[in-house]
Amino acid sequence: MPRLAANLSMMFNEVPFLDRFAAARKAGFEAVEFLFPYDHPAAEIAMRLKDNGLQQVLFNLPPGDWANGERGTASLPGREAEFREGVKRGLDYAATLGCPRVHCMAGIAPQGVAHGTLAGLFATRVAWAAEQASAAGVKIVLEPINHRDMPGYFMNTTTQAAELIQALGPDRVGLQFDLYHCQITEGDLTKRIEALLPIIAHMQLADVPARNEPGTGEIAWDYVLPRIDALGYDGWIGCEYRPAGDTVAGLAWRKRFNV
Repeated sequence: MPRLAANLSMMFNEVPFLDRFAAARKAGFEAVEFLFPYDHPAAEIAMRLKDNGLQQVLFNLPPGDWANGERGTASLPGREAEFREGVKRGLDYAATLGCPRVHCMAGIAPQGVAHGTLAGLFATRVAWAAEQASAAGVKIVLEPINHRDMPGYFMNTTTQAAELIQALGPDRVGLQFDLYHCQITEGDLTKRIEALLPIIAHMQLADVPARNEPGTGEIAWDYVLPRIDALGYDGWIGCEYRPAGDTVAGLAWRKRFNV
């Protein structure tokens, strides 16, 4: 049976962020993920995790100026110092939260810069981040993100991610396989999972096209979820979806699909 983690950036928005930990535990979750922790002291989040018996399984490294549209700095020219400081800050949070993996966001490709230049910067920075993270017992993960939700995002296919992961070493860098993004960009979900399973370090789900809970769109979850089990994936699957209505009411999908 898949191990599900609640994404607290998208779920339980009926209550303030720090109250979502208790809400997730009450709803039956044993683990959580979220986009960013940096608006709150790490010690405060750690206390919420401990008080509710939750594991922190994933969050993102600092993304740059999120409010003004930035979605990571790892491939952006001229952002080396900021990127390195962000990695250090993220790893400090990971240590306090006991989080074993962090997502390194590539960023929106700037116009007028050759793809090869961006690819070189991205590879070099991910390699440096992976070295720092590995020494701290943390794994860097890379997530392909579709161009409908995030136009211009530098990494948008599993092939692109897999090539870099293999080059840098799957022991230090893993694939964050998001079924929602993959369905939009590439499709053929279960065959891709089968092929990529050795490098998948974390998974996420949402239905397509509206990014709501499973059962609200086109993905055949009654086939996909058992197939993930049959392939032997034993990691966490983050519920990174926007509830179509009330979060708890929407969790009826778990019973429908036997998870």
